[in-house]
Amino acid sequence: MGIVVLVPAHDEAARIGATVAAALGISGVTRVLVIDDASTDATSDLAAAAGAEVLRLPSNVGKGAALDAGLARVRADADVLMMLDGDLGASAGQGALLLEPVLSGTAAMSVAAFPRPAGKAGFGLVKGLARFGIRALGGRAGPSFAARAPLSGQRAMTRACWERVTPFAFGYGVEVALTVRALRSGMTVLEVPTTMTHDATGRDAAGFAHRGRQFLHVARALARLTFERRA
Repeated sequence: MGIVVLVPAHDEAARIGATVAAALGISGVTRVLVIDDASTDATSDLAAAAGAEVLRLPSNVGKGAALDAGLARVRADADVLMMLDGDLGASAGQGALLLEPVLSGTAAMSVAAFPRPAGKAGFGLVKGLARFGIRALGGRAGPSFAARAPLSGQRAMTRACWERVTPFAFGYGVEVALTVRALRSGMTVLEVPTTMTHDATGRDAAGFAHRGRQFLHVARALARLTFERRA
């Protein structure tokens, strides 16, 4: 069975090497592909040095399009597809927890739930919007799915699942669209508690700008999902 890890990354030189090493150390993983979304630092070189395959994109296309490019490269080998962000560092090894319910048949999609951040983050507006969208648009299962981590990019999916829920949504709308499409299709989505860590944004100008983009991208994804009909 092919277990393939996609790692979208942009300017993640500080953590990408540790992320790749930890992902490669997960039992059963057969390929780790880092999609370098036009980084201006040494992300590609450090990912390759740590043992990953690297797909370098010539221009910055955003998370969703980067993941689509990566999936096109690995789709023939991905019986199970895992997504891990480039800034997880050594905590990416907890991707093993995401594989357990997928490999056992308990869930078609597993999602990593992070611990509450110790410092100040945002005001929860983006998460609130994502949770609302999942409840409203997730079909029969939507209202009963209490999403703790609606924006988590750390996921594992069976082939039947990822074939159903892709292509990926634009930018930071990726995660909410994955959850909505899976629930609409009657697939089991399971959130898995982890102690993963990443480079969280704070309450500064850069942090608010990032969350503003997230909000717009999630809103765009939900608007498209409202009218989306899949066979």
